Amino acid sequence: VNKEGLIEVVGNNEPRIDFKDNTKGALLLEPTRTNLLPYSNDFSNDAWSKNQSGTGLIPVVTPNSLISPDGTLNATKVVFNTGSGISSSDLSFLEDTVSTASGVAINQSVYLKGENGGETILIRGAAGGSYTTLTLTNEWVRYNATETSGSTSSTWAIGLRQGLGGVVINSTATIYMAFAQLEQGSYATSYIPTSGSIGTRVAESSSQTVPDGVKIENQGSLYFEFNSSYLETYTQRILTISEDANNIIEFQLAGSNLLTFVVVKSGQSEVIITKPFPAITLGENTKIAAAFSNGDFVFYVNGILIGTDTDASKSVPTISDIKFSRYNSTTPFVGSVNNLKLYNTRLSNSELQA
Repeated sequence: VNKEGLIEVVGNNEPRIDFKDNTKGALLLEPTRTNLLPYSNDFSNDAWSKNQSGTGLIPVVTPNSLISPDGTLNATKVVFNTGSGISSSDLSFLEDTVSTASGVAINQSVYLKGENGGETILIRGAAGGSYTTLTLTNEWVRYNATETSGSTSSTWAIGLRQGLGGVVINSTATIYMAFAQLEQGSYATSYIPTSGSIGTRVAESSSQTVPDGVKIENQGSLYFEFNSSYLETYTQRILTISEDANNIIEFQLAGSNLLTFVVVKSGQSEVIITKPFPAITLGENTKIAAAFSNGDFVFYVNGILIGTDTDASKSVPTISDIKFSRYNSTTPFVGSVNNLKLYNTRLSNSELQA
């Protein structure tokens, strides 16, 4: 989301600065994901089935009917109508079925807006086993749902169906849709546009050699502010400053929500300080600060002292690279980077705590 609040697609090897939850902008880093819908914003295409049953009517799909979240006239108007029936056989649905792996989490997402606001609409889970009931507003909102796939195909489906659990909902709904996505994963990532075939965004990473004048030798400090909405199955290296595999200062975020400050010198673990579960609050900014000098290591999270190590035999490794991943670019951080400051001096504890 750019400064104007619009969805923007950037080119390859360009940093994505996201202003969605940060007016100053944050570097967005996401994992490899594929949008499995070949026509993610062309709901009039035959890939999208327009289905009805019972007294329901075939959805009426009108492309290019409204300004979408990217600021252009490419949102689709869809009118659903279940007629006079009130049983579960009375439905009006728009759907697309694609090939997926079996037994994996599938997330489906879309931007929706009601014609008036207050419309009830249903999203059916990818495996068809559950429904998510949405009440739309008259503003664009991105909705998503996750379900484990039950076979080698999954269906992205939206519409009206009466009588589920004995509940009767509005028989008609006029809504606007844009930017549908179906991806393998337990949460939604940013939109990947497609037009005729699936689209893949490879995992993003960022690295830099230590700037001129910032030579970390014997002492240093850093401040890092980040936001992570989801934990990964692997231990993320949310920030690593290193020389090589044997000389590392890194911060690890485990899938069990532990946050650890690690220092390795000449292949030997010098310092390990861990903030226990729950180390971070998902979806909120986390601020970490650390200082390191020979025989003096300290770690703060959100201004609170997590731990120190004052063993005089422990020393600081020389570093030359900064990465939001492990030193070899594996186990990358997934989230947004709001601020990073690196110092070649040991800041005071009061400065770290501020």
